[in-house]
Amino acid sequence: MPTDVENWKSEIYGNEIREHLFRFAEEGWDAIPEDEHDEWFERFKWWGLYHQRKGQESYFMMRIGTPNGVLKPGQTEVVAEVAEEYAEGPAENPIFGNGWVDWTTRQSIQLHWIKLEDIPEIWDRLESVGLSTQQACGDSWRNIVGCPVAGKDKHEHVDALPVAEGLHETYKGHEEHSNLPRKWKVSVTGCSEGCGQGDINDLAFEPATKEIDGSEVRGFNINVGGGLARNEPRLARELDVFVTPEEAAEVGGAISALFRDYGNREDRYSARMKFLVDEMGTEEIRETLQEEYVDFELRTAGEGLRESYSYNSGRATGGHSDHVGVHEQNDGKYYVGLNVLVGRMATEDTRELARVADEYGSGEVRITQRQNLIVTDVPESELDALLDEPLLDTYSPDPTPFMRGSIACTGTEYCSLSIVETKNRMVRYARWLKDNVDLPDGVEDFHIHLSGCTASCAQPQIADVSLRGMKTRKDGEPVEAFDIGLGGGLGENPRFTQWVKQRVPVDEVPGAIRSLLANFEAEREGDETFREFVERHEDDEDFLASLIEPEETDYDDPMMHNTKMTWYPYADEDDLDASPAPTDRDGVPLPADD
Repeated sequence: MPTDVENWKSEIYGNEIREHLFRFAEEGWDAIPEDEHDEWFERFKWWGLYHQRKGQESYFMMRIGTPNGVLKPGQTEVVAEVAEEYAEGPAENPIFGNGWVDWTTRQSIQLHWIKLEDIPEIWDRLESVGLSTQQACGDSWRNIVGCPVAGKDKHEHVDALPVAEGLHETYKGHEEHSNLPRKWKVSVTGCSEGCGQGDINDLAFEPATKEIDGSEVRGFNINVGGGLARNEPRLARELDVFVTPEEAAEVGGAISALFRDYGNREDRYSARMKFLVDEMGTEEIRETLQEEYVDFELRTAGEGLRESYSYNSGRATGGHSDHVGVHEQNDGKYYVGLNVLVGRMATEDTRELARVADEYGSGEVRITQRQNLIVTDVPESELDALLDEPLLDTYSPDPTPFMRGSIACTGTEYCSLSIVETKNRMVRYARWLKDNVDLPDGVEDFHIHLSGCTASCAQPQIADVSLRGMKTRKDGEPVEAFDIGLGGGLGENPRFTQWVKQRVPVDEVPGAIRSLLANFEAEREGDETFREFVERHEDDEDFLASLIEPEETDYDDPMMHNTKMTWYPYADEDDLDASPAPTDRDGVPLPADD
């Protein structure tokens, strides 16, 4: 039997949702029948809107897609304007204030506290500069990710940007691909670094070369079925197909159609490409693709060009692997990668980002999958002036490893799935570790990913240290906690984290990481990376667990309580009954129903 979601989608889905959103925006929050909230909120996702969690009724998160992470000149400024005017809520965040932009691990943008009534005006502003929220969420093609400096990278084998843009232009709003069994995540990578992270995507285009008609042609090998969600991560598997850049859109659409027709619509947990690959196997998928979806002879895979995959590999490569720092482009100009701790940037800083990008570069900004930002096209003569800008004091192109390697998802601040608070906590962790812990000699690259639940938005399975939100008891009281995993990462030999320690109270996690690094330094062999060290001991989980010694330190966590039971984790009165929501279009609380 189809799921409830499939039934809702069969009634209304895709582009037609837009007109309903206009109607609800005109009539107000109360126009959505209370007994239909679940179905409408599910549909709204297709247009980039997630309803925020319990206690924040009538407020939405809005996601803006930026294919391959590219913000063209003029777009960053409009994002800042929209955030300033429409994305300030009824409560203050103690670290970030009220009003910011979140840059995500899929090279997208998220705004919070969006009112339904403001959506038409926001869309007008965004669409006037070529931005859109279409299919930023929902069961369809999500934002296409890739190397954030595609087309400008001195190290790329093939320019992947036209391919990513072609896929975006073809399948965003495409009726035949608008209703898939679940989300469809696509990566296009043309460089050695692998910063498109194809290994963890449903469909991945990886750089390759093949002899065709006597000539060497550069294009892509295709892998399918990667993903991190829940507790069943998979690495994408080789499909034994090579495509030229000109063939990528057609073959990518054919694989999407195969997933549309064969994917599971009776169990949303199993409705992902990784499970379809488990079920059918790559050989059967290739045969089905050839027989039913492609009308030309598919070529076998070419020779892969990803000789040294350094992105998230656990070994420093002079900053190029994560694009932070100053790097020469293929045209002699430079790009400057800025570290944005946990991907959150104040509205006024986003305005400044637009200004410095315009003043020193071409006005273009790019988003990375590590929640960081890049200013492109900077002439060498302008580098010193850009590096002297006050904005770069906060968003450094030369951050310390703990700041550089920290990623966090949205957490209980807004997300209904999250179990613990994340963004503010990861900022506090990173600052404490920077001030109190020294990395072993030669370790310049160290990733800590903090995820509020098992949904893996912070990609914890591919970090040196992985933190996954849980609950436990301490001194007889319920407190927030983390499971701790070790040794994940991508690279030439990708591996997922090993979860070795469970339910460590949040205030003991920094001490646990300090002891872990001290024990690693004492036990490592030569210059092995942390990931190599964990891999060497992967069969001795008790030993790995013994490296982690949770302890209280002078680190103080103000959010030990169950933040999921609050309407907003940082509000003065943070119980659910203190919430001002729902509110009208002006933010005034609506009267309770009689």
